[in-house]
Amino acid sequence: MTLPPLVEPGPELSPERTARYARTTQLPGFGADAQRRLRAARVLVVGAGGLGSAVLPLLASAGFGTIGIVDDDRVELSNLPRQTVHTPADVGRGKAESAAETVLAMDPETDVVVIPERLTSANAERILAGFDLVLDGSDNFPTRYLVNDAALLAGLPVVWGAVHQTGGQAALSWAAHGPHYRDLFPVPPEPGSIPNCAEAGALPSVCGVIGSIMVGEAIKLVTGTGEPLLGRVIVHDALRGTFRELAYERDPAGAPVTELIDYDLFCGVADTVSAGELRARLEAGEPHILLDVREPWEADIAEIPGSLLVPLDVVVRDASGVAARLGDDPLVIVCHHGVRAETARRLLADAGTPGLVLAGGIDAWARDVDPSLARY
Repeated sequence: MTLPPLVEPGPELSPERTARYARTTQLPGFGADAQRRLRAARVLVVGAGGLGSAVLPLLASAGFGTIGIVDDDRVELSNLPRQTVHTPADVGRGKAESAAETVLAMDPETDVVVIPERLTSANAERILAGFDLVLDGSDNFPTRYLVNDAALLAGLPVVWGAVHQTGGQAALSWAAHGPHYRDLFPVPPEPGSIPNCAEAGALPSVCGVIGSIMVGEAIKLVTGTGEPLLGRVIVHDALRGTFRELAYERDPAGAPVTELIDYDLFCGVADTVSAGELRARLEAGEPHILLDVREPWEADIAEIPGSLLVPLDVVVRDASGVAARLGDDPLVIVCHHGVRAETARRLLADAGTPGLVLAGGIDAWARDVDPSLARY
């Protein structure tokens, strides 16, 4: 299946840019018009982390004229192995700004739109406005469903990628021409059942492989060349060195998307307290128990004062025993980004001790309350 070009050709290229893309325009079926379409294209990249780091330099080098980068996170030392768009000198900086600097170093004529915000139901329509397509490199399910739904309502195609440890997936969602993300995944997985990259780790090379596939899809969409991954998912297993393809179709029983919703609630992560709310409670002297379910080496790097460290594997083995020793004060569970804490929350709730998860984990606390912890 081929689709018409997504973007009309822009102005004629200058002699310098014609020479720059000479090896691309000579490709069969490509030509100067395709390069001019790329120059006129406006692509929004959600996330400047592992996949964003693979996607952004390739978009810039391929000649995309306008690249938007939306990410409210900051660069951490542990990001660097897989988030190669950043350097050690960028630790503590906003990822969107750091990534934009790398893009401009590759091609100063690129129009880079820096959006240092967290994509939400409240701002998604505004942020997506004016772009031709979206590349989703986010690492959590609420954002993936949000991007899909916001793009569907805006009529935009979404090229999405996902990385987990030593494997990854990539596909195209475009309701105007075929199935979309909800046709493949009608409901999200159980909260905490699939950790994100920050929690589970990711092989750096997998980010490069999946990101390259994503950019290839973006090029095909913009120029109208090749066969897009519409209704097909590419699944990569780096340890086995394999690729396989899964086909899927529209879900005839799927509920139509008519509005943006509360995606944290939809994905089952609503039992949370924000970093600002927790700080207010602590400053007011309200009784509490801060349960940190990270590993000891993580707590050695950064922790919230007064936390009780009980690694998640201890909670998994003996949730009832842990619950019995916690007491009756209100419980707030902490991890790096919130995934492990949600797993612990469900286990402890089942054992008779309900609690809340610190939304965004230590990362959010460092961003919103104590910047000295941003080294983690």
